[in-house]
Amino acid sequence: MSVTVRVPAKVNVQLAVGAARPDGFHDLANVFLAVGLFDEVTVAPADTLRITCEGPGADQVPLDRTNLAARAAELLAARHGVEPAVHLHIKKDIPVAGGMAGGSADGAGALVACDALWGTGASRDELLDICSELGSDVPFSLVGGAALGTGRGEKLTPLEVGGTFHWVFAVADGGLSTPAVYREFDRLTPCAPAPEASPVLLDALRTGDARALAASVTNDLQPAALSLFPRLHDTLAAGTAAGALAALVSGSGPTTAYLTADAAAARKVADALTASGTCRTARVAQAPAPGAVLL
Repeated sequence: MSVTVRVPAKVNVQLAVGAARPDGFHDLANVFLAVGLFDEVTVAPADTLRITCEGPGADQVPLDRTNLAARAAELLAARHGVEPAVHLHIKKDIPVAGGMAGGSADGAGALVACDALWGTGASRDELLDICSELGSDVPFSLVGGAALGTGRGEKLTPLEVGGTFHWVFAVADGGLSTPAVYREFDRLTPCAPAPEASPVLLDALRTGDARALAASVTNDLQPAALSLFPRLHDTLAAGTAAGALAALVSGSGPTTAYLTADAAAARKVADALTASGTCRTARVAQAPAPGAVLL
């Protein structure tokens, strides 16, 4: 018997970052939007916990117990007195180390899959509690759609989305460490104000207005990501020149995101980015997308 769960990538249409807290985290106003790029996590009984991975960037995915999928299996097993003897197979399509929460998605996917495999019957609240223990982005990977994340991003308020948004994601050659980007943010922004969600942006999501959303997207980590990965300037410029309504770094980067008017415009921007030579590849996706789903 095996169980497979599909989990989405995310883009942050607003990422407002406060000053570092005593615990090392930052308070956030993080507006998540799940997008239609997916990983699949398959779990099956095994003699011991092991992980395998396939797909783009699979060679960069840790196959030990630092992987969030493995940690998810262990945490759920510990709560329910189950031996975490499973084979976790991750089929990657979300860019690795790209600021799109691929590792968090795998953690959420493994959690839902193990819950189904073992019949633990964990409640939604218990699953979200384990997600919060795994990492700041993991709860949203479980929930999907659109949500405002506060605290360090783990406290979610669902948001209404009034239409479909068309995105392009340019995958960079190389990765960025999220902790390194936050350290650079702290260096560049010694007096960060308290983060607040933008009412204008939330209204643009609610009404499905792509141009209003494009005018209000922000990412406080973008200057830090650009400082550490200056080549992204050229990628952002190429997407803007091709007609994107908005261009920004996705989360901590180095994937860059481009909001477009419609599907045809997205294809045009993706083709232009690929031809520009400023990124490894460009992917088209729609949003919002559902959270973790049993297949």
